[in-house]
Amino acid sequence: MARNFRFQALLIAIILACVAGASASCPTGQAKDENTLLQQEESWAKALDEHDAMTIGCLLADEFQDADVNGALHDRAEALAHVSQARRGVNHLSEMKARIYDDTAFVRGLNRVLDASGKVTTSVRFTDIFVYRDDRWQAVAGQETLLTKKAQ
Repeated sequence: MARNFRFQALLIAIILACVAGASASCPTGQAKDENTLLQQEESWAKALDEHDAMTIGCLLADEFQDADVNGALHDRAEALAHVSQARRGVNHLSEMKARIYDDTAFVRGLNRVLDASGKVTTSVRFTDIFVYRDDRWQAVAGQETLLTKKAQ
């Protein structure tokens, strides 16, 4: 019985160390300013281009939810699972504006997906909601709207 207790305690310690180690690799000490939020968006787009789930994992809060261009809802786990999927094109962000309200902020912008020749294949207007927690900005929600040719 004591042996079983020691094993359980060791297992719990290992799990806690892994969780602490995973969050320790995320950047902290971020400024609470609009430029930092815009940099977060650029990092997010680059990480999507490079299939970098680790970077995106640091950007998304545990409770993250996203409404995609089709209106489907995705939680953090689903968003991270989609990172490894093949994408056509490269994300190019523009028209970004950030607004901060104490420990909450939003970034709104335009993502134009470019093909290998530099031609725009898709344009998506996005809004991402962030909270400042654990000395860094974390995305808690996102919403994308596919722009029609008329709206571009």
